[in-house]
Amino acid sequence: MNGEQNTNQELQLIEEASLGNEAAFSELFQKYYSFLYKYLLKMTLNPHVSEEILQDVMLKSFLNMKQFDNRSKFSTWLMSIATRTYIDYLRKMKRERLLFRKKEKEFSNEQLKWYFYQHGYEFNEVMEIIRSLDPMFRIPLLLKHYYGYSYEEISNMLQIKEGTVKSRVHKSLRVVREELKGNE
Repeated sequence: MNGEQNTNQELQLIEEASLGNEAAFSELFQKYYSFLYKYLLKMTLNPHVSEEILQDVMLKSFLNMKQFDNRSKFSTWLMSIATRTYIDYLRKMKRERLLFRKKEKEFSNEQLKWYFYQHGYEFNEVMEIIRSLDPMFRIPLLLKHYYGYSYEEISNMLQIKEGTVKSRVHKSLRVVREELKGNE
């Protein structure tokens, strides 16, 4: 995807935000807030974690606006930050679990279904299966098949080799298909 896909108005806001204009950044972030939140919710499967990460994404993107080079869509840049922030969160949680031997509290399927339903989000049989995937497999699958990113873009977002992305997506799809066949 190229930078031409950003609108002129958006490009103006990006330029102003990179110069430190907080109002311009706020307008940009408001435009993408819901999009990013829904992505994070599908990735984390936890509304509280999604909100926490979204706050970190907002801060990181504001502090690093000058690094946006317009080679990709602004939404892609934000999703890259969100994805890496979630991966960092997972690493931190793993360290904390090792230190304190506590298991991360997860929402039950029923709680998650209710939350999705209450907020108008889709939570079907496929999402239940995706929920069971390890995040390292869930993230590439969501980026590829829910958001339509190319393997190359996902590779750049996750900072892993393109072949690894393809492998993880393929394995994830195989698990989803096997689970769906088993549920018939």
